[in-house]
Parts: sequence; structure tokens; C-alpha cells
Amino acid sequence: MDFLQRLARALDRPLFPWKKLIIGFSVGQYLLETFLTFRQYRVLQKTSPPAVLAKEVSRETFDKSQDYNRAKSAFGVLSGLYGQLTNLAFIQFDVLPKLWSLTGDLLLQYAPARFTGEISHSIVFVLSFMVIQQLISLPTQLYSTFVLEEKFGFNKQTLSLFVSDFVKTNVLTFVLAPPILAGFLKIIQKTGTSFVTYIWAFMAGLQLFMITAYPIFILPLFNKLSPLEPGELKTEVEKLAAGFKFPLHELYVIDGSKRSAHSNAYFYGLPWKKHIVIYDTLLEKSDTKEVVAVLAHELGHWKLGHTTSLFYISQAHILYIFSLFSIFINNNSLYSAFGFHNEHPIIIGFLLFSDALSPSTPSSLIKLHTQNLSTMDADWMYASYHFSHPHLTERLKALDWKGEKPVTSEKDKEEVVKASGRDEL
Repeated sequence: MDFLQRLARALDRPLFPWKKLIIGFSVGQYLLETFLTFRQYRVLQKTSPPAVLAKEVSRETFDKSQDYNRAKSAFGVLSGLYGQLTNLAFIQFDVLPKLWSLTGDLLLQYAPARFTGEISHSIVFVLSFMVIQQLISLPTQLYSTFVLEEKFGFNKQTLSLFVSDFVKTNVLTFVLAPPILAGFLKIIQKTGTSFVTYIWAFMAGLQLFMITAYPIFILPLFNKLSPLEPGELKTEVEKLAAGFKFPLHELYVIDGSKRSAHSNAYFYGLPWKKHIVIYDTLLEKSDTKEVVAVLAHELGHWKLGHTTSLFYISQAHILYIFSLFSIFINNNSLYSAFGFHNEHPIIIGFLLFSDALSPSTPSSLIKLHTQNLSTMDADWMYASYHFSHPHLTERLKALDWKGEKPVTSEKDKEEVVKASGRDEL
């Protein structure tokens, strides 16, 4: 802890160029990701599938997959540029201190005196900031859903459903964020510089609570879960679970088709009581053996302890993050660089710290990306940075796959390009 305190003092230097440093990190991350995207784009310009897929995938299907992923890559570069310009504008025009001042004035004018302290102010500030960010990102969300995904036949979402999801998400944010923020800030206020362990315990408890509460209270607001009907598939899945000694409690089908043609399957629950969820789109596109194979992949993660390992890694990551935050929480030069000369709100310190840290965080360790099978082949550097799983070609090579005929009929060709975008598997 003495080392962290010495480091905190060393970094708190007047006129330290925090703005330039954070802008440099942010732009550097964007340039790196754009460079990797261009490397991947060259792979997506290939006109024939990898040799291991040559007999299984038709030219038409491969071309559609390449077209889709090129469009996604181009959109990713442009939307990333839009995000960078927005972030730079926020920094250049001191949006954070101005918004902090505005929300404080509104509280003083309209709220009772007991709701004008730092915690109440921070909650109003964060909610206002999130609404602004939601509105700024709305154009790219709309384009992605109703132009890009629509063009390639993935989007099944109506505008009314999009609006409904948008409203529900924001209502949930306004309900859940205040108590979480209040708990977070109160712990730091009460424990001072010793907050790290307490915040880590708070976040670990919050994670466990959300694992339990999300499928029961939140998921049903957006999707319908129906028990998988008795039949061959249910029998085979139960047999698979028994073979893994997986504590299966219930099998569900989720109506993912109401939003997208992409398919997926996953499990959730406590260690002694698990539930498997299968997208209806996966059932539509695959036979029993294929669905069981997909679930075998997911249960394999559990059997090999990957889910437990990820949980422990996330806990170590949280402890690491807040240990670093303890260095910056009282950094006067950081606050001053961003226009907070007289006040040092905890939540502002955390936001600025997050901006400084995020480009150097090894993202592959703290989140699962959602594009693992969206392309049939990938540039090695791009895949190392973005993917948490081997891509399709690597998997087939590992399996020593020697296919002799296409895996889909002419009737299924339209669906193959959709299946090639399967996300989380």
C-alpha cells in the first residue's frame, strides 16, 4: 500500500498533461483497432473460401458472408471515428464540468436540501450523462439495426420494438443505477483510502446478485422463455448434461427471432442449479445433432472450468482496477486538467480514471466478444486482439475435418450466411 501512496504522490504533479495523455491513449486505441480492421478487410476481400471449407460452402454463400463482414468492418471504422470525435468534443469543450455544474444547480433549485449532497448530485449527473450518450449513439444503433442488419436479412426488429427496448432499458437504468451508485460512493466516503477491499466485496456481491436476478426479473421484460417441449432434442440434451454431470434444472427456448436472425445458445444459474437457453433461430436452422453439438461446446466450457476461471479473473480484474483507482482518487492535477478546480467528486475521478485506463486494459480477459463465427477466416493479428475463441477455419483444422459434401442444401443457402454470423459460440 505504501508503494501505491508513493505512486499517487508522484503522479499528482501540477501542469501534468492529463488531457493530452488521455486523448493520446484514446486516439492510439482507435488507430490500432482501425489498423487491425484493415488487416482483416484484406482477408474479407478473398474470393474463395479456405481450403478446409472448399467442399462445404458454396461460392454464393461465401460471397454473402464476405460482403456482410466487409460491411460490418467499414461500419465499425466509421462508427468508431464518430465515437472518437464525440469523445474529443466532450473533452475539448469541458462537457463534464459544465454538466456537473448544471445538475448541481438543478438540484439546489428543485430538490429538497437532503438531496443536494455529493451522492445525490453524482446520481443525477451520471443519469444525465448516460441519457446524453444514449442519444448521441442512437444514429449508429438505428443504422446498424435497420440498414446494415436489414440489408443482409438479419434484422427482425420493428421500429416499435426498438423504441420499446430503448425505453425499457432506460427505465431499468434509472431504477437500478441510483442504489448501486449510492452504495459505491457511500463505501468510499466511509472507508477513505482503505476502500479497495470493501468496493471489491461490494462488486462481487453485486455480480452474484445480478446473475440470480437478471433471468428472473430483467430478461422476461425483453424476451419470452418457454420450456423446451418433450421430444428427441430434449432427451438428447438431458443425456448430454448427465454425461457432463452438469446440474441442469430446466431447458428453455428464447424468442430471439423477434429481433435478429442470428442464433445462439447459452446457460446461466448458480453452481448447483443451471438453466440452458436455446435460441429459436438455432432450432429453425439446425437438426438435433447440430444443436446438441453446439450445446456440447457450451457445456465444455463449464466442464473445463472456464466459467469459474472467468469469474475469478473478473474478480482479480476488479481488485486491480480499484487498486489503481486508489492512486488517482485524490489526484488534484487530474481533476484540474478537466476543469474541476474547486471540487473533486469521486464519480468524476472514477470516470476520468476509466478514460485513462481503458485503452491499456486487456479486453480479451474482461469480456467475451460477439463476433467469433461471424467470418469464416480471419487475420491472425485481428483474431488475437478481438476473438475469445478460434475462428471457424481454425476449429475445422483442429478437428482434422475432411468434408466431402456441402453441409447445406440449396433450400438452406439463404440461412447459411445467417448462421455464419453466429455470435457467442
